[in-house]
Amino acid sequence: MKKIKVALVLILATLSLLWWWADPLLVQGDTFFAVRGIAVNYTGVLAMGIMSIAMILALRPVALEPVLGGMDKAYRLHKWLGIAGLSIGAVHWLWAKGAKWAVGWGWLEKPARGPRPEQTVELFRFFQEQRGLAETIGEWAFYAFAVLAAIALIKRFPYRRFLQTHRVMAAVYLALVVHGVVLLPFDYWLRPIGVLMAALMAAGSYAAMLSLAGRIGRTQRAQAKVEQLVHHPGNHVLEVGVRLDSRWPGHQAGQFAFVTFDPHEGPHPFTISSAWQDDGRMRFMIKPLGDYTRTLPGTLQAGDPVQVEGPYGRFDFAGEHPHQIWVAGGIGITPFIARLQALQKQDGDKPIDLFYSTAAADEGFIAQLRELAARARVKLHVLVTQRDGRLDAERICRTVPDWARAGVWFCGPAGFGHALRQAFGARGLDAERFHQELFEMR
Repeated sequence: MKKIKVALVLILATLSLLWWWADPLLVQGDTFFAVRGIAVNYTGVLAMGIMSIAMILALRPVALEPVLGGMDKAYRLHKWLGIAGLSIGAVHWLWAKGAKWAVGWGWLEKPARGPRPEQTVELFRFFQEQRGLAETIGEWAFYAFAVLAAIALIKRFPYRRFLQTHRVMAAVYLALVVHGVVLLPFDYWLRPIGVLMAALMAAGSYAAMLSLAGRIGRTQRAQAKVEQLVHHPGNHVLEVGVRLDSRWPGHQAGQFAFVTFDPHEGPHPFTISSAWQDDGRMRFMIKPLGDYTRTLPGTLQAGDPVQVEGPYGRFDFAGEHPHQIWVAGGIGITPFIARLQALQKQDGDKPIDLFYSTAAADEGFIAQLRELAARARVKLHVLVTQRDGRLDAERICRTVPDWARAGVWFCGPAGFGHALRQAFGARGLDAERFHQELFEMR
């Protein structure tokens, strides 16, 4: 989370500083309308810059994973940039529309203003002539953006509808680019803020066109077929084995992929639950947490075509800690299963404790997990909530006396992870030693 917060602050600070360099706070003439002009320009630059970066992150740029700490962190930053863009865009809209309403209601008197300076550059003259149209485009694009953002944030909307409507966001963004390009003050284009905004809007427009064409992640895609289906009725988990028909670069334990079983439904993110053996096979463990995943046990069959995109993520178990503590909540056991498989072929004497907390125990699944842990030389602690109570930091520390020298890896429900992070932090564990996958893509 720290990297996400730092990235968000740096983006806002950079845009603010470069804007201030181009347009220092010099209020001249009528105070209110002068302040209004400054506020409209500032919020416009912030909103457009933020939304452009959010659009770029939608491309799932693998090169940024080391910087942000993984694609899950990039998606979380994308989400917060969208929220920030909507919030600042709303302020921008209020400054632009509010003054016009106040004049219409007789609360304010519009100051007299002479004709705008004649532009000598033909392109700028054209922009000047399109200001009214650009304002209208921006206003309606903002309304559409607000509706689409609400659909993305309200999780009652099915994931499929979210994907479908979120693609429309790319078209809305392109409309906002038209609004921004025409209405950005001409003097800005000759300053660093203009160069930056031009680069961001160009890159964002490229990303938007790829999104509209359905080409995001195209170079990371591989075709496969369902090879095996295993049902674990005790914990309601469907284990899907696939065999790849095209090139796959390999993956590390802890990474995930976007998997498309049904083109009409679109890709869903699933953690890869198998280590890469260079044999073209991989496995996914799927729990029915949504409308679509609940249908898979009854609809998915061996031989069905599958599209796999990835690998993504940096939940890679790297670290110099002399001891590792793994904590899995429910289906969060998936990346640890892949790591257990990988450790079977590696030498090492670093002690590892794996805590698996589940509310729905499947004895066959747990037996397989015990066997995997034994072969990987990992000490397994299974806690069934109804029988053993809830797992917390105090129990982990009692079980692992050496916890203060360990790194902690967590995968599971967000609330569970937040509670553990807070509790370990209160006990003095450095935040950098608590690794958590933020596996929410909306």
